[in-house]
Amino acid sequence: MPSSTRASATPDAGAVAAGGAAGHRWWAVAPVLRSLGGFVRRIRRRPAAVFGLAVVAVFLLFALAAPLLAPHHPDRPDFTRALQGPSRDHWLGTDELGRDLLSRLIYGARISMLIGVISVSIGVGAGVPMGLVSGYYGGSVDNLLMRLTDIMLAFPSILLAILLVAILGAGLNNAMIAIGVVSIPVYTRLVRGSVLAVKEEDFVAAARAAGATDPRILRAHVLPQCVAPILVQSTLQVAAAILAAAGLGFLGLGAPPDVPEWGTMLSKGRTYVFSAPHVTTFPGLAVVLVVLGFNLFGDGLRDALDPRLRGS
Repeated sequence: MPSSTRASATPDAGAVAAGGAAGHRWWAVAPVLRSLGGFVRRIRRRPAAVFGLAVVAVFLLFALAAPLLAPHHPDRPDFTRALQGPSRDHWLGTDELGRDLLSRLIYGARISMLIGVISVSIGVGAGVPMGLVSGYYGGSVDNLLMRLTDIMLAFPSILLAILLVAILGAGLNNAMIAIGVVSIPVYTRLVRGSVLAVKEEDFVAAARAAGATDPRILRAHVLPQCVAPILVQSTLQVAAAILAAAGLGFLGLGAPPDVPEWGTMLSKGRTYVFSAPHVTTFPGLAVVLVVLGFNLFGDGLRDALDPRLRGS
């Protein structure tokens, strides 16, 4: 056989290596795709979770595309149309300065989502490491962290947030920090409970016997087992953060009066609750809907990630 024919019949080494690498990557990704597909199917079997996800997706779209979706500028006043009810030009009416209420609600979704994300990030960033250390090492470290957690949990969350805002000063940034700090003990206790259940497992003992350091064990073996409860709690905590921010804004401790934040809009509209009820009705409905959406989706997420309910 000619050498050229033999060369063409012989598989190229690079192609074989590439094919093997591609096959290896596929077999590594396939279980993840199957798990993701099963997760989606379990979510779809829960209508309440699907409805909650749809509500959250709508408000997330408002937050991301506010300049494109808002029919008017949120801060442009028109005193000749102050406190007008819903109409063709202003679908949800106008506020006391004649500003379009729908546009302000759409821009308010951006602020509320930002509050939820930043507050939860603060809670996760501080609470998860504290829970990992407390549950894994135990002893005096556990006692110290748990007593600090108990002190924070002894205060009602809204009162503790008000206290922190009073110390830091009123403002949207300080309100987000206060709400995030209030959520730290929630994550600390949640992660500590998960670590206590995981650290005595055989795979942790095997990693320790193989000479793995404690930081590596926590990062590579313990923390992945805590991801599911952290995700569920974070979804629910976003709703709690938005609700707490609305409460602080209603009390005048959150966003400045000119910022289209839902709680601040409620606070300013209570003066006109009888003469122009739409000024408070629609911001209140926005808060209710987004909190309900996150709670319903969080409940469905918890059921979908629960190993005991995988078959349901």
